[in-house]
This record gives sequence, C-alpha cells and structure tokens, in this order.
Amino acid sequence: MTRTHEPFVRVVKRTGIQRRKAVLFRVLALFCALLMGGLLVALLGYNPFQMYGDMISGAIGKTLIAVNKKGVLEFSTSAQATLKIMTLLLVTALGLTMAFKMRFWNIGGEGQILVGAICCSYFAVHYGDTWPQWLLLSMMFLAGCIGGGIYGLIPAFFKAKWGTNETLFTLMLNYIAISFITFLQYQPSWQMSGTTFPKIRDFSVTTRLPEVLGVHIGWIIALILAVLAFLYFAKTKHGYEITVVGESANTAKYAGMNVTRIILRTMFISGAICGFAGFLQVSGASGTLTTDTGGGAGFTAISVSWLAGMNPLLMVVYSCFIAVLQRGSNRIQTTMGIPKSAADMLTGIILFFMLGVEFFINYQLIFRTRRVGGEATL
Repeated sequence: MTRTHEPFVRVVKRTGIQRRKAVLFRVLALFCALLMGGLLVALLGYNPFQMYGDMISGAIGKTLIAVNKKGVLEFSTSAQATLKIMTLLLVTALGLTMAFKMRFWNIGGEGQILVGAICCSYFAVHYGDTWPQWLLLSMMFLAGCIGGGIYGLIPAFFKAKWGTNETLFTLMLNYIAISFITFLQYQPSWQMSGTTFPKIRDFSVTTRLPEVLGVHIGWIIALILAVLAFLYFAKTKHGYEITVVGESANTAKYAGMNVTRIILRTMFISGAICGFAGFLQVSGASGTLTTDTGGGAGFTAISVSWLAGMNPLLMVVYSCFIAVLQRGSNRIQTTMGIPKSAADMLTGIILFFMLGVEFFINYQLIFRTRRVGGEATL
C-alpha cells in the first residue's frame, strides 16, 4: 500500500471574503508596515515618530489649504507637489487598468506617457508663440492621446496577430521612447535659441493648463476620469467585453465577440489615457520635455492598479497614498539626513506589506495537522 504525504502547507483560493475582513487585513498590513519601517529607522539611529511626522508635513504642509499673498485660496506648496504626483499616478493607473482587465500585461505605460508628451510637445515647441491658447491646448491634448494610443496599438497588433509576449514588447518600447527624446534634445529646432546645449526649450505660457487652487486643472480631470472609468467597466458593453476576454478569450470567441478588435480597441484606449498623462506633465506640471517626464509613473502605477484591485475609485486613494510616500521620503532626506537608500527602502517596505496582504485576501494557507480530518487555516 502506497502512503501519500500531505504537504505541510497548501495554498487554496478563497471562494469569498467579507468586506469587513478584507479591510481588517489591509489595516493590519499598514500597521505592520509602519512598525517595520519604524524599527528600520530606529536601528539606523533616527527617531521614527519624528520621521513619520516629517513625512506627513512634507507631503501636505502645515495647512492643506491657505490664502496666498494675493489673497487667493490655494493648496500649500507641499500639497501642490503631492497632488501633481498623485494626478500622474492616477491617470496612468487608469490607463494601465484598461489593459490589465483583459489580462494584457501592459508594462509600457512609461513609454506611452513619453510618446504622448513628445507628440503634444511638437505643437508646444513649434506653435507655442503663434497659436491662440485654446487651439494650442486642444491640439496638444489630441496629439498626446493619439500618440499614446498608437504606441499602445503596436504591441496589441503583434499580440493579436502573432501571439507575441506583450510584457517584453511593451517593456522594450519604453526605452525606444526615452532614446527618441534624447535624439530630440540634440535637434536645433527643439533647443533653446542661441545655444547647442542638449536640452529641449521651455514652453511658452500659452501651453500651460489653467490652475485650480494652485495646481493645474488636470487633478480635477483625473478624478472625473476615475469615475468615468468605473462606469465604463461596470455599465457599458465594452467594459463587459474586456472582462470576458480577460477571463477567457476562448469563451469570448464562443460568445461571438471579436477578440482581436477588442484587444486593439482597449489597448488604444489604454495608451491614449497614458498619453494624456504625458500631456498633463508637459503642459501642467513641468512646462518642458525631458527623459524624466514620466518620472517612473508607468511602473509605479502598476502598484496603484493592483493595490486597488483594479477598482478605479480605490485608485484615487492608493495614488494619493503613494504620492504621500514619495514626497514624504524626499522630505526626511532633507530634515533628518536619512540617506536616500534608506528612504527608498522604507517606501519599499510599506509597499511590500500593502501588496503582500492582497495574497492573504485572495488565498488562504491550510496547514497539515495530526488530527484526522483536522485543518488549521490562516
């Protein structure tokens, strides 16, 4: 008789978990993350309570909204910088989620941001001083969305036609976009007048988006876009098709759906939203184009999407959370002299716990016990 050996621990997918329990898991994960981060900082010889206080004040400021010298209400300087990061992360995460929902692993958000920024920058560089502001901003917006959308279509076409690996394909396209910006920096028509220094000129004031409370209007558009994305997934035929294709392409084909068309359409939308993020960067945040225009948001936004469970409304919360972490980590480097490597490690620890808890929300661990038929679960 052959004796079977049960493994010490088995991973089993949860059939369902109460919302209250899922929230409790996430709160515990955040507490553990802050505790571990505090221990790390304490071991380095710093005060963890001062560190977390400085992180919050560095991200928000002493007051969130105040009256400036001109008597106008606006966000604090720190909050403005945090809100700009949040806007970029949120818009990019919404774009990537379009692809992730149908299990198309678009790791090319950074490249799509940059291509969108390149396309709209063309009009800013060549027509920024001649066209009226309404026409210039409209053309920059359209160019950014179309450029990013077409860049997203490239891997989608190869995936639908020949089944190529979209992860590697989209990842490699990021570096092509970065290299193309480097090429543009050496073009005389893109450089500042009277110099050959490899830098794209600063854009004129007519290319800048209007501001609300001291921050470009893109942050309001991003919040509206999150609501529209939620409705798109939950209430529209296209959103339903994306979900079906993500669950099973064969099932979608059996139901009469044109899977190739859905993949191409969705990836164009995904790239267009990321291209729109590029437009917000050059027209709202930075006022010029560089190889750092994306700021790594194409990769960080992946964490935002997964932390939120691909829920566009929750992405607002998590993009704000990560923006606070990024701004706060910069602050403690200045106020407390914490090395950048330690600040980055702190951010990584917090994100590790917040991402790791999703495993325990979706799966449970079943341990082997000596009792007949007995099981211990976590």
